Amino acid sequence: MAGEVRIRLFATARQLVGTAVLPWPVPSGGLRAAEIVRQLAAAYPRLGPTLSASRFLRNHRYLADLATTIRPGDEFAVHPPYGGG
Repeated sequence: MAGEVRIRLFATARQLVGTAVLPWPVPSGGLRAAEIVRQLAAAYPRLGPTLSASRFLRNHRYLADLATTIRPGDEFAVHPPYGGG
């Protein structure tokens, strides 16, 4: 049985996709973060370069690597580099 992950997009990622939140289907066992990033890049090709420079969070905690499993009900956030002073 499949479920959903809530993907939150910030800054440039939000602008490129056109929304701040995406429901994303995942299998009941979840997906590795790297696979979700790959799927996002395939679904939104303009987002690919931003993803390669972004940091990712699972349930409000930064991921040390993209091997972390993201499970149904989790929130997966994309934080691109921010500018400013």
